[in-house]
Amino acid sequence: MILLFSLLIFAYPVWRLGEWLQLPAVWHIGSTLLLFSLQFIARFVLRNHVNRATYLYRRAADFFLGMSPVLLALVLLIECANLFANFSTQSLQTLAIGALIITLITGLWGLSVAWKPDINMVRLMSDKLGKPVRFVQISDVHIGSRTVRFLEKTIQRIKEQQAAFICITGDFIDQSGITADKLESLKSFNGPIYYCIGNHERYEDLDDIVSRMESVGVEVLRNRAVTKDGLQLIGIDDHEDPDQVANVLPTIEVLKNAFSILLYHRPEGIEAAQAHGVDLKLSGHTHNGQIVPFNKAVNSRFKFTKGLYPFKGSYLYVNEGAGTWEPTLRLGTRSEITVFELMPST
Repeated sequence: MILLFSLLIFAYPVWRLGEWLQLPAVWHIGSTLLLFSLQFIARFVLRNHVNRATYLYRRAADFFLGMSPVLLALVLLIECANLFANFSTQSLQTLAIGALIITLITGLWGLSVAWKPDINMVRLMSDKLGKPVRFVQISDVHIGSRTVRFLEKTIQRIKEQQAAFICITGDFIDQSGITADKLESLKSFNGPIYYCIGNHERYEDLDDIVSRMESVGVEVLRNRAVTKDGLQLIGIDDHEDPDQVANVLPTIEVLKNAFSILLYHRPEGIEAAQAHGVDLKLSGHTHNGQIVPFNKAVNSRFKFTKGLYPFKGSYLYVNEGAGTWEPTLRLGTRSEITVFELMPST
């Protein structure tokens, strides 16, 4: 099944474009085999190799992976049109070049979107607040898939928002061996940073990740709560179990007189959070699909995929992700830094 999928997504459009462009046999076969094998080599052969060359190779593989639906759609469009128009060889060659240009332009645009997260403002009111509070949520930064430079640029944009603190809702790191020096930019933020783990931290060197985050001043909330200036911040570890919030939250005292913010990576458990008195649940994980049409699969898996959802006096906010996983691309979605302004209602 995977082989058939790979043949359709990776090999077929490249082979057809090669035919239409009338490439010499060696280039035609070579380019098809190379682009077909990119994913296998990047994910298996070079998985544990860490150097500049392999990093660039994996990024190229990821870029082609992200653009493959666009290229496939354009090739299928040409195929369908050709059934009715019976294009000449020269016309097919022109259309093939056009398909490649459109794919490249689309990819460069998607890359630019992925490199500059939008600032999204969310304003909420509560009678539990004694004064206004401004803070930032980021999620799914994916350091490993994304560079230290991207983290530095993201932190700089956050500092411009003059927030009191940052909430990081998981998948901050998605690769083993990310050393503390690569996280140094977190120290430049003048305020607390609260963090709950996501699924990708669990897949890697979790204990080391937690230790490194703490070494740069991050407050890691693992199934526990802290209070700050009339707010309660709760963090729950990510788990595959959809009842994780319902199972863990009863072990943590939710303060009834404080505005409570729950950090949990997956957009699940708002019902349990509301039942236990949580005012605002912050999540990520979905990336809103990151690249159309993969958002369709995300929508079929999760009830809540992006933005703000009121729920019986509580709120769930699903951040689309500041970073990206695998392809550094955003097509039909956005990268996001969320700025929350909490205001007293009385």
